[in-house]
Amino acid sequence: MEYPSKLIEDAVAEVAKLPGIGKKTALRLVLHLVKEHQDRTTLLTDALRNLRANIQFCKNCHNISDSDECAICRSHRRDRTIVCVVEESQDVMAIENTSQYSGLYHVLGGVISPMNGVGPHELKIETLISRVDRAAGEIKEVILALSPTMEGDTTAFYLNKKLNPFTIKVSTIARGIPVGGDLEYTDEVTLGRSITGRTLFN
Repeated sequence: MEYPSKLIEDAVAEVAKLPGIGKKTALRLVLHLVKEHQDRTTLLTDALRNLRANIQFCKNCHNISDSDECAICRSHRRDRTIVCVVEESQDVMAIENTSQYSGLYHVLGGVISPMNGVGPHELKIETLISRVDRAAGEIKEVILALSPTMEGDTTAFYLNKKLNPFTIKVSTIARGIPVGGDLEYTDEVTLGRSITGRTLFN
């Protein structure tokens, strides 16, 4: 692709490195920024620079935070007997948006994936085990809210094994047919799990 300016080409190359953005989308975004008032572009660059310089991760749960302890961990309204284990910070945001969960979180930073060179030691697993150990009976349940993939299931199996010595309940999120979904178009694995994991009608 021919660019009218080396500055445009360099900007497109950097924007295109973002996940889910190809060269055409990157070009469209860069050209939009060129048309915008310089103050708007400066606000964006300042926000990104400030983000990289000051973003932190919670010392307890490893969620993205503005300080060394996130707002969820600081809150006295949260149920401290339950910890929900997730892969990434966006999973915390997704669960929080449901307004159905009031416990704490633990962000692993990914899932075990030997194919991608990610083992248990690359994740925040040991800090979870230490956290449960330190709680001395305060934590009653750990929810494994991991993606229903081979890597997610492998990670859940590993975590369950590591948590086995503790007298706590280890649960996983329900898997099944999405609301509004048709059985006819549901894959066999999901449908099978829905049947075996059926619950009482109430």
